[in-house]
Amino acid sequence: MSSSTLALTNHLLVAAPSLQQEPFARGVALICQHDDQGAMGVLVNQPSEYTLGDVFEQIGLHSEDADLQSVPVLNGGPVHTERGFVIHDDARHWSSSLTVADGLFLTTSRDILQAMAEGHGPRNALVALGCAGWGPGQLETELGENSWLTVPNAEAILFELPLDKRWQGAAGLLGFDMAHLTDYSGRA
Repeated sequence: MSSSTLALTNHLLVAAPSLQQEPFARGVALICQHDDQGAMGVLVNQPSEYTLGDVFEQIGLHSEDADLQSVPVLNGGPVHTERGFVIHDDARHWSSSLTVADGLFLTTSRDILQAMAEGHGPRNALVALGCAGWGPGQLETELGENSWLTVPNAEAILFELPLDKRWQGAAGLLGFDMAHLTDYSGRA
């Protein structure tokens, strides 16, 4: 990636009101990797129809923690929808992890889900099915079309705000109130 290109790893993409394409409408995506080969991220505010209990059952794990079992699994995006992606703050060695930023990781291996089911998983974690991907230059094009706002990641958005508050909360980091933005864009 050239020095003139903005690297967006560990940034949040906040869908502009004009972005109506599902599943991105009113979406917030954590960009986990961004380089000259493209970008990969996970939507962090779109609940799926599944819970962690459903995922545990599907992969043969059991948890006694009813609260954990009821946690919603997110729709992480339209790519690899059969795969689980765990965004978390646990630096232990997991079989397949990517460091997003200091203290923030993306893990795709079963061992982290097993640790969660057994009660010794990460303190903070989001589980999503699927991810979002952009080819070389595609994200930059979408940014130029004003489809997304970008803001440096704030872990409070990921791990503290309720799902239905994350879109406005992320935009609020930029000083935007999404209720006051139009749902169309244009060029002068």
